[in-house]
Amino acid sequence: MKLQTQRFIDRWVGQLLCAGVSAWVRLTGGWVKPVQNPKNILVILLSEMGSIVLAGPMFSELRRKYPGVNIHILQLKKNQEVSKLLQLTQAEHMHSLDDSSGGSLIRDILSISLKMRRQGLDAVIDCELFSRVSALLSFTTGAPVRVGYTPHTQEGLYRGSFINHAIPYNPYQHISKQFLSLVDALESAGSAPRNKAAAIRDLPTDTELSVHFSQGELQAYNSKVHADHPVTANRALVLMYAGGGILPERAWPAEHYARVAQGLCAAGFAVGLIGLKDDAQLASNLRASVASDACIDLTGYTKSIRELLMLFHASNLLITNDGGPGHFATLTPIQTMVFFGPETGRLYGPLGTRNTVLESGIACSPCLSAYNHRLTFCDGDNQCLKRIAPDPVLEQALAFLQSRNGETAA
Repeated sequence: MKLQTQRFIDRWVGQLLCAGVSAWVRLTGGWVKPVQNPKNILVILLSEMGSIVLAGPMFSELRRKYPGVNIHILQLKKNQEVSKLLQLTQAEHMHSLDDSSGGSLIRDILSISLKMRRQGLDAVIDCELFSRVSALLSFTTGAPVRVGYTPHTQEGLYRGSFINHAIPYNPYQHISKQFLSLVDALESAGSAPRNKAAAIRDLPTDTELSVHFSQGELQAYNSKVHADHPVTANRALVLMYAGGGILPERAWPAEHYARVAQGLCAAGFAVGLIGLKDDAQLASNLRASVASDACIDLTGYTKSIRELLMLFHASNLLITNDGGPGHFATLTPIQTMVFFGPETGRLYGPLGTRNTVLESGIACSPCLSAYNHRLTFCDGDNQCLKRIAPDPVLEQALAFLQSRNGETAA
């Protein structure tokens, strides 16, 4: 199902359903109670795959706070690969929705709701910001404690009043901290927008997630890269993700990427252009602009997220647009440089110390938020990213690479 169609249904049908459920809860005398010794908690996380990495500290906190709890995770089917790779919970506790069509989505919503009711959930945590479908799912699962965000007095973001452990969405706090606030809200005796008894938390410096690779496995993959692309055998590899994914306005201009790639190749480094098969034409255009054998096309080269992480292990630096690759990179030793513009690194930047966020800071940036359902008003003219000049980025990349490899620019 197209993203715009999902937004339309969520906005108009979702609001009507949320109003109906809210009226029902008021009539039947719904109550608020804290969680005590929960056995089953469902986490609803329907966002992009990168959000799963940013939610890592939340999952760790749930396990610390409630040892032995069964954590169930509900995601879109296309995003489940990451959770399975990270082993966030047991396979039988991973549940998915197929949003490829309206029919399959409705079928899975009904199926999951019935399954969760039979499971006997103690609580559900809705990690989505102002999505009506996730709020409705938190109710249909039958969990007595429903944790999620509230817009409080914000107009146009209505999704009912049946989230009985609601906390205000805070547009000034990194999303990883806000995920942790949802855990705190489980034990709150009262609903939002007040959760004054919650812990004071710092921004997590670690995802608390990892993927194990044996040394032999990494060496074998490194040898495979060298065999498939001999130019990488004698050059340190820099990866670039120039695609914008489902939000093209998040992409730094292709000509800027080409300028940086030219400089890196001239300085003795290899540049690998990564992405999905859909990014192959973009990669072909970039290679033509760079005009160097040291610039190679790696779009579609990795067949899984696990292989992508091994490629990160085999590389020195990732230069990327905002999106999944920048977050997956935090699970490996690679250094990253991530462009933000329509969204901001202050809210969605990768966790850890091995990354640099690049933002221009112009007046209209960031323009995508929970309040406008990530619909930009710039009509594709993303000046916030166009104004990040390529030469300073190249200088910064070379400074890191040369300090790491002890090489000098050509």
